[in-house]
Amino acid sequence: MQKKSIMLRAMTRDGSARAFVVDSTAIVNDAIKYHGTTPTASALLGRTLTAASIMGTLLKDKGNSLTLNIRGDGPAKNVIAVSDYAGNVKGYIQNPIIDIPKKSNGKLDVSGAIGHGTLSVVKDIGLKDPYSGTIELVSGEIAEDITQYFASSEQTPSLCALGVLVDRDYTCLAAGGVLVSLLPFAAEDTISKLEANASKLANVSRLFADGCSVADVMNIALDGIEYDIFDELDVAYSCDCSRERCARALISLGKKEVENVFAECRGEGKPEEIQFECHFCDKKYLFNKDEALSLFEK
Repeated sequence: MQKKSIMLRAMTRDGSARAFVVDSTAIVNDAIKYHGTTPTASALLGRTLTAASIMGTLLKDKGNSLTLNIRGDGPAKNVIAVSDYAGNVKGYIQNPIIDIPKKSNGKLDVSGAIGHGTLSVVKDIGLKDPYSGTIELVSGEIAEDITQYFASSEQTPSLCALGVLVDRDYTCLAAGGVLVSLLPFAAEDTISKLEANASKLANVSRLFADGCSVADVMNIALDGIEYDIFDELDVAYSCDCSRERCARALISLGKKEVENVFAECRGEGKPEEIQFECHFCDKKYLFNKDEALSLFEK
């Protein structure tokens, strides 16, 4: 039975930094199952999902959401991950069957898959207009780009490490992420220790593959620094699509437009039905003519 994805959140006792560690293996395996990704696509989508899950838990209220959107000129084209405030996440990659050579060091070429482009973060926190910030991709390796986003868009110096280890059978052997964000007036001694610890997190997915728990990885990230755990979260790949949402989408089109769609189907000799397909989980919702038009009567 596949283990759950777990996130640990902590703060240093001197108030210098807050830290997040997530074992996202189960999340990435669910994404692979839904999207049928090749290893490079799995690594790219998995890193993006892991980052979005952590960033989502920075939101304050239930009902808030965060969308991480990475667009590039590489074969992956576009990667999206959407997280709620509890770290549950769903995602989509435009080209799930990327086939490009590995790097010379034998690692999957995630930066080559996305190419040059932008990283955007949109936060829906219940205001009239959502907050959004966009940066140019720094490396396309995702972790460095997340670090740059926090520095330039939120003026928060941060350390981010992300990793996805794909097994020979194309499943995810291990995946995870670490985010350490400095708070205002951080102590220089704490900053120095965090910088020294950063190199130990260079291959975070290997740490999980070798049996480390989220607590073990937190100890590595905050080695030599006193800290307190303030909670542990079960996080998951979770899609909130539903037939009711699709029905609302149909109603928003207007009765005349829906009738035109059915007329086109009839003219082309096709069944008079409208099908919705969720990009995040591949579920399909079918409405025949009677079902669709009855929505307007209700």
